[in-house]
Amino acid sequence: MLDSERPMLLILGGTAEARALAAAAVKHWSDDLRVVTSLAGRTRAPAAVAGEVRTGGFGGAEAMAEALSADDVSLVVDATHPFAANISDNAARACTAAQIPRLLLHRPAWRAGPGDTWIEAADMAEAAALLPTLGRCCLVTTGVQELAALAGIQNMRFVVRLVERPAGPLPLVDAALVIARPPHDLASERTLIADHGIDILLTKNAGGDATAAKLRAAREAGIPVLMIRRPPPPAGDTVETAADALNWIGDQLGGTP
Repeated sequence: MLDSERPMLLILGGTAEARALAAAAVKHWSDDLRVVTSLAGRTRAPAAVAGEVRTGGFGGAEAMAEALSADDVSLVVDATHPFAANISDNAARACTAAQIPRLLLHRPAWRAGPGDTWIEAADMAEAAALLPTLGRCCLVTTGVQELAALAGIQNMRFVVRLVERPAGPLPLVDAALVIARPPHDLASERTLIADHGIDILLTKNAGGDATAAKLRAAREAGIPVLMIRRPPPPAGDTVETAADALNWIGDQLGGTP
C-alpha cells in the first residue's frame, strides 16, 4: 500500500499500450491516482492521451531519478516502444536509485509462421549488408532515425513509410516517401506492395496489432521480411498487456481495479 493520499503514476508512453493503460487507470482511479504520461516529443502531433501529459526527455538516468523524486512519483510503468532501449535502461536505473516500483509493459514480439520467409538481423548495420542480396525494391518501416544506415546502398529503390513528414530529405539514393499513421489494414498493405513492386520488407520486431498486417501481406506476396531483432529489455517486473499492467498498479495501490 502506498503512503501518499493521491499517489502519482508515471507512464513512459508513446505506444498504443501506454494510451490504453492511461485511459484505464484514469477510469478506475480518477479520484485516487494522479496519472501522468511522459512523451519523448519526437512526434509533432501525438495521439490524445487520458490524464496529464509531460513532453520531453529526462536527460539520462541520474537526472531522471532526481525528477522522479522531485515530482513525488509513486509508480512508474515503462510502456515505451520495444526498441526504446536507452529510455528503458535509464528508467530501470532511475527507479532503482529513487527506490520507486517500476513495471515494464513489453508487448509480445511477432513470430514467423507457416509461409513466412524471415531473415533476422541484429541491427540496421547488419540489415544494410544483407539487403542487396535479397531484393531490389524495399519497403522500410523502421523509422526515420534508422535510415542513415542505408545511405550507401546503390541499385535499390526504397519505399519509406513514416508517421510524419521528416524535416529534411531522406538520406537515400533512390527513395519514395509514404506518410501514413497506423493502424494499417491488410487491404492497404497489399495495395502498397503491389503498386510499388515491393520485393523485400525491412522492419523492426515491434510486435502489436497496429502494424502487423504488413507481415501477412508480405507472406501472401511471397516476399521475404528482413526483421531487426529486439534489444534485450532491462531486468525487472514485466507484463505483456495493459490489462496486466493495470492489475500490477492495483496490487501496488493495495487492491485490484
